[in-house]
Amino acid sequence: MATAAMGTATAAHAATRAAAASLGDLKPVPFWLDDPARPAALPALTGEDRCDLLVVGGGYSGLWTALLAKERDPARDVVLIEGREVAWAASGRNGGFCAASLTHGLPNGLARWPGELRTLEELGAGNLDAIEDAVARYAIDCGFERTGEIDVATQPHQLAELRELKAQADRAGITGLELLDRDALRAEVDSPTFLGGLLDRRGVALVNPAALAWGLKRACLDLGVRIHENTPGTALARSGPGMAVRTPYGRVLARQVALGTNVFPSLLRRVRPYTVPVYDYALTTRPLTPAELASIGWRNRQGLGDSANQFHYFRLTADNRVLWGGYDAVYPFGGRLDAARDQRPETYLRLATHFFRCFPQLEGVRFSHAWGGAIDTCTRFAPFFGTAHEGRVAYAAGFTGLGVGATRFGADVMLDLLSGRATHRTRLEMVRRKPLPFPPEPVAWAGIGLTKWSLARADADGGRRNLWLRTMDRLGLGFDS
Repeated sequence: MATAAMGTATAAHAATRAAAASLGDLKPVPFWLDDPARPAALPALTGEDRCDLLVVGGGYSGLWTALLAKERDPARDVVLIEGREVAWAASGRNGGFCAASLTHGLPNGLARWPGELRTLEELGAGNLDAIEDAVARYAIDCGFERTGEIDVATQPHQLAELRELKAQADRAGITGLELLDRDALRAEVDSPTFLGGLLDRRGVALVNPAALAWGLKRACLDLGVRIHENTPGTALARSGPGMAVRTPYGRVLARQVALGTNVFPSLLRRVRPYTVPVYDYALTTRPLTPAELASIGWRNRQGLGDSANQFHYFRLTADNRVLWGGYDAVYPFGGRLDAARDQRPETYLRLATHFFRCFPQLEGVRFSHAWGGAIDTCTRFAPFFGTAHEGRVAYAAGFTGLGVGATRFGADVMLDLLSGRATHRTRLEMVRRKPLPFPPEPVAWAGIGLTKWSLARADADGGRRNLWLRTMDRLGLGFDS
């Protein structure tokens, strides 16, 4: 027995050494942003400006809001301000999974909004179709591929959970999902760790996320939106019949304001307790050779994610690198954002070790880029919405890692709310009700830490959720990346 344990330890050390060797060439920058086509920043706002609608935030949420506002009313005078550069934060650092889901996946939707789930699924599918249409209409070169996604089981209990999810979807009238057994899955993407999967052929597209944001920026400019980068909004206040937002070198007077700042502290203080930042990390390999790619299959280029609580997401880029991310979700005490947390070598080593466990055929492949960044999460994992200042200000936040697609829906909701008219979107329970806020520190730190520990235990214990997780489930609270 001791000999077997020593052999296991030796194998683990060898795997760690091999993973470490694969990280020797890393560029500590997001792969998507390491691009000579990255557009130059537009000038900062100086002095005073006036507009009908001010959009705060130059990520997907703000860009879609500005674009849709001009599509709804071309005469509307729209200004967008961004604290740094368009796409520098989550919109240029994510995995590029553009999902139809508005509910952070079917299980979360079934648990929280069973009565309107079919409506939410239909709205989500329509939203993804509209994104595809906008990409074509505005000639946005972002590598949009309607590849679909496979949820992968790597443990027997996960396979049972996927079967039950498919059955629940069937009972709810949700179509388009296909169970894959071990052989069918490995015919798509070959890993010795794969036991089966659940394929969604149409519900996910893959994109170059930074290029999508840059394309939306160009489309906004072409429609007449005035964009100022390196212009953070520092304060929000009433000003006569409208609102005023201060910036470092001036201010904007606007009839209405849409806040799309997501993970960054909201200009509305009362919204801040509803989100916390979670740091997520990713690696990309160098481009795979044709022989290396053939060794793992992946001819149909689907996005993949495993079904653990601490999960990985992975996909192919346009030049056949593997992007491999997830697993660690790091919450900083007090929710403090810090650029120093964008790099985390211990997570990169863990990710590389897991990568070669999944794809031993790729032994010897080296990684090219490593990065991290903060995403906003809330206690229900899916976005929430609201207004302030007697309907002059609207906000959407809490997208929890699925904002590549859902932010466009959130933009429509914000514009609906600012219009003051009830719509099929604003009547949704998902839109009318907010999640529970996070408790203050140190309770939030302790609770999130205990939840992460419990989720890791559940992964190692056949999916069995302990008393803490069952209690959180009953209260509708959670923690997820």
